[in-house]
Amino acid sequence: MRWTKTLIPTLREDPQEAEIDSHKLLLRAGLIRKLAGGLYTFLPLGLRVLHKVERIVREEMDRAGALEILMPALHPREIWERSGRYSIMGDVMFRLADRQKKDFVLGPTHEEIVTELAAGELRSYRLVPRTFYQIQAKFRDEIRPRFGLMRAKEFIMKDAYSFDVDSQAADASYDAMYQAYVRIFKRCGIRTKVVEADTGAMGGKWSHEFMVLADSGEDGLVECTSCSYAANLERAERQPPEPAVWETGDDLPEPVATPGQRTIEEVAAFLKCKPAQLIKTMIYRLDGKPAAILVPGDREINEHKLPQALNVREAVLADEATIASVTGAPVGFAGPIGLTIPVYADLGLKGIRGGVTGANRADTHTRHVSLDRDAAITAYADLCVVKGGDRCPRCGADLAEQRGIEVGHVFKLGTKYTEAFNASFLDENGHQQTLIMGCYGIGVTRTLQSIIEQSRDANGIIWPTAVAPYPVIVLPMNVQHEPTMAVVNRLVGELETRGIEVLVDDRDERPGVKFKDSDLVGFPIRVVVGERGLAKQQVEIKRRRDTQAVMSPLDEALTTIVNMIQHDTQQE
Repeated sequence: MRWTKTLIPTLREDPQEAEIDSHKLLLRAGLIRKLAGGLYTFLPLGLRVLHKVERIVREEMDRAGALEILMPALHPREIWERSGRYSIMGDVMFRLADRQKKDFVLGPTHEEIVTELAAGELRSYRLVPRTFYQIQAKFRDEIRPRFGLMRAKEFIMKDAYSFDVDSQAADASYDAMYQAYVRIFKRCGIRTKVVEADTGAMGGKWSHEFMVLADSGEDGLVECTSCSYAANLERAERQPPEPAVWETGDDLPEPVATPGQRTIEEVAAFLKCKPAQLIKTMIYRLDGKPAAILVPGDREINEHKLPQALNVREAVLADEATIASVTGAPVGFAGPIGLTIPVYADLGLKGIRGGVTGANRADTHTRHVSLDRDAAITAYADLCVVKGGDRCPRCGADLAEQRGIEVGHVFKLGTKYTEAFNASFLDENGHQQTLIMGCYGIGVTRTLQSIIEQSRDANGIIWPTAVAPYPVIVLPMNVQHEPTMAVVNRLVGELETRGIEVLVDDRDERPGVKFKDSDLVGFPIRVVVGERGLAKQQVEIKRRRDTQAVMSPLDEALTTIVNMIQHDTQQE
């Protein structure tokens, strides 16, 4: 391919719309262009990279025994109502009606659709196990699309779904997909951290995320500094700390006026104590019934943990009227002493002495509080968002906090969807059994951008060979010089005969412009053919990630390039 025959609109300056480096480079290297917030057009080089990522995904899915299908992107409303997720997904779904006024949604994922398929087709144990997958556009009405392909309204995802006869077989399918994901991301040239994760709106009881560690990542995670434990912040657990003893505990609770002091920071400053000494009391509705949730003043409640930890379906913050009704005070002055509703406290508060709480009346707090003595605690549970410095739940070592980009997610769904859609089969004894399900997603477009986020420098992208738009770029220094172009054409022909894709920068531009664009786009190997080198029967060869080029004899250039590509592919 010739540069002048394709479209590579590189930019010299960072676009104002781009917030993180990988997004800037996608635009500057001419890989994508923005249509509207969260909507992007892939230009020729960007599409080549996308197709290479998809090819790796397909090869590994096929290797793992998954069967490729293609399901509709437009779904009838009623199929989502059957699972209960039409209301759960809420405004994240794009909703529309056809000319007959029938309601549809654009698919944000396909659990419902594939389970409907399984219910009709997998009627016998002889047809199970089966794992289906597709690579398709998904649609989510993000409140704030940002970071380019990281959080878009339309994106490409590989979603796979396994159906098994029992939990043991489902575990085997889960492990097969897990291992396939490890291979996929390794072949794409990115390093991932696998963490335990919350199942969220997907449902099920177990899941793992594949995270690309990056300061720009939207997702928080913790990992143990000693053992292999790692989890995202929604799921992460910790060992309870030692009891917080702020005072001897001999003093009885004492109300103290705190006029206008509502927040943790305001009260701590007013009373000249540390935020951790305060006991934050929040009123929630658990399955519609009010309850108090207590955490240390310097911690946040993990709302993802609450339903599972407290064995409820739904946990939502109470409104001001409910708070006033159960505490007798306005927002900001709730405390656990004297409450007649259930009171759940974080494990970090067990044994606390000398704490400070709201006094359940306006402009008043209570100090010298020892929870076990002064309040009726229904139960203690792990209710906080974990943070760096907490103790690992497995080995007790310190946890370290990091940021990451989720590129893949695998779930054990159990029978959440198969029961809703009556997806069952006849076993060997002729008995009806419910299929056991798993689901597995990879953000293909997000993976593409994550590669850039992890593999770049000040000059541009550094593509791994397996996904580069072209593994080799050839730069003739003078396209008007016939001997130069003769060598270029011969070398390109030899490389293409060996199955190596080559881009020739045949623009009549200054060498500096060509070098900058080559580094910006990130071609793994650059070959420079110039009159000065040809006078010595040499060409210049440079890896994108190396600082120095090598001069290769012209008759050895093909072998040198092929060996570099083979070596780099094996190392990535």
